[in-house]
Amino acid sequence: MPAPFSLRRGAALAGPDPNAVPLSLLSIVIPARDEEGCIAATIEHLHLELRLNNVPHQIVVVDDGSTDQTWEILQRIAAQNPVLTPVKNLGPHGFGRAIIKGIDSSSGDAVVIMMADESDDCRDVVRYWKLLCEGWDCVFGSRFMKGGGVIDYPWVKLRVNRLANMFIRTLFRFSLNDTTNAFKAYRRTTIDGCRPFLSPHFNLTVELPLKAIVRGYSWTVIPITWRNRRSGVAKLKIKEMGSRYFFIVAYVWLEKYFSRGDYRRAPEPVATDRPAPATPVATVPAVSAPVPEPSDAT
Repeated sequence: MPAPFSLRRGAALAGPDPNAVPLSLLSIVIPARDEEGCIAATIEHLHLELRLNNVPHQIVVVDDGSTDQTWEILQRIAAQNPVLTPVKNLGPHGFGRAIIKGIDSSSGDAVVIMMADESDDCRDVVRYWKLLCEGWDCVFGSRFMKGGGVIDYPWVKLRVNRLANMFIRTLFRFSLNDTTNAFKAYRRTTIDGCRPFLSPHFNLTVELPLKAIVRGYSWTVIPITWRNRRSGVAKLKIKEMGSRYFFIVAYVWLEKYFSRGDYRRAPEPVATDRPAPATPVATVPAVSAPVPEPSDAT
């Protein structure tokens, strides 16, 4: 496996925190809308991969206004598999709102955001978990670095994706080249440090990583693979999302350069070295020299 690439704040190399609080449960949040053709397979394969790798997990699937049998399928699976927590977003709807609903309904101290159409590789979730357990605040996947790849990516979306990510890289001066990808992992403390969330739609996939980076959380990048959905219809509409992506990018850019650090992560308390206790020195009572007695003069 290629070594993860790490770069904090686009400048100095930073490693995981060796004193980070140990993680106990991974929550995978999956927004789903009209995914009756694939949601059962996504849950089954994900659960199997995590169970085989002994990853304690909870799968939270948020039904975001489905008009098909997605909710009924989730109910049937949950009756047989206790790791699944189905959640219904009654509205207002939106990809970002569904993710936030799932995060707020989850109980893990680490969170992975994953797509419902099985375009993301379950094995990468295990790799995310292991890196978070090493002390990273965030783990991002890149489909466009050495070792990563895409299968059957629509040509037009691919060109738009590369231009958008190049724009973000230039604007924020970091080396992450797949910011727009939703498939990422965070410690819950990092997610809470990125609140409040502003993005109700797909632009949340940009808001979360940009805020985490700008606010000073540690992050690393690993190569991942992506394949186009085999059933259902893609929900991302480029024409509808362009201005929304630009808004959130501009917002976080303004925060980076004009907020004077008001939203940055609070520095961890640093243990100061205490001076070693002085070695006790035994004191010897002073002994006075004997004073000669005066002799009588003769």
